[in-house]
Amino acid sequence: MERIAIIGLGLIGGSLALALKRADLSDVQIAGVARTRETLRKARSAGAIDVGEGYASDAVRGARVVVVATPILAIREVFEEIAPALDEGAIVTDVASTKGDVARWAQELLPAHADFVGGHPMAGKEHAGFDEADANLFRGRPWVIAPSVSAGESSVQTIVGIAQLTGAQTLLMDPLEHDSYVAAISHLPLTLASALFSVAFGSAAWPELAGLASSGFRDTTRLASGSPEMAHDIVMTNRENMLHWIDRFQDELSRFRGMIASGESELVLEAFGKPQLERDNFMLNGPPRREMAGPEIETIGLGDLLLGSKISGYLKKQQELIRDMEAREKKR
Repeated sequence: MERIAIIGLGLIGGSLALALKRADLSDVQIAGVARTRETLRKARSAGAIDVGEGYASDAVRGARVVVVATPILAIREVFEEIAPALDEGAIVTDVASTKGDVARWAQELLPAHADFVGGHPMAGKEHAGFDEADANLFRGRPWVIAPSVSAGESSVQTIVGIAQLTGAQTLLMDPLEHDSYVAAISHLPLTLASALFSVAFGSAAWPELAGLASSGFRDTTRLASGSPEMAHDIVMTNRENMLHWIDRFQDELSRFRGMIASGESELVLEAFGKPQLERDNFMLNGPPRREMAGPEIETIGLGDLLLGSKISGYLKKQQELIRDMEAREKKR
């Protein structure tokens, strides 16, 4: 029986376990590692894992794929623990929000007989923990694949296949390129949400402001409810990129301030009108198609992967179901 070990059963690790179990991969065992026995009990009760282990080194023995789903700054220690226990040909991946430091730790600490294929599913919620885990969390969301330069093609394809089984859309990207981009579209919004809430909460008029707060304020500050530990790890591993985008935002905010101070009607309409049109276009048509963010990875071929035909066979069934549904729609 093949084994996939998932180290960390919080929101992301737990959701991945649920998604893989829903895929019903025959003869694949899901082994989970969590910080508490209660989390392991919940994961087993929910059918997310087959085996619960107290130590990462125990979970990875015999595992073809190892997914590290811990907080970012804990990954280095996990790599140190599992390195001596990894089997020949094991594939290690992660789900961290930053990739540069993780790739460097993998290069330093993991054995040459194991391949590292970094990953980052661009999905989440403002609340963490296994209780928030959802098998549909990754459906339709980007999943960045950031392999090490030494990773074999079959290893990369295996991680691509696992991500696609969850319903995610996979993209290939360099780790440092990834960190620059997510600083703009993920880490800057997190910072702004926390700063905005701090401004309002810090006012002497907060009781009155809170009474007026409706969907706009709640939606804009939603990310401020996220884990402070996650935010800490993001800052500590992506500081320079975050500073770059914060500086750019401050410049743009200064431009808006100047426009508002001018009181010129045409400038006000232009300043708010252009973002409205561009955002509506983005929401309607999706992102513009160009290669700067890395090409999307085509759905994996149907040849056997390191997990045998289990993943590729399931994907084939999914593709056949989609084609059947499309054919029925055309006949109507």
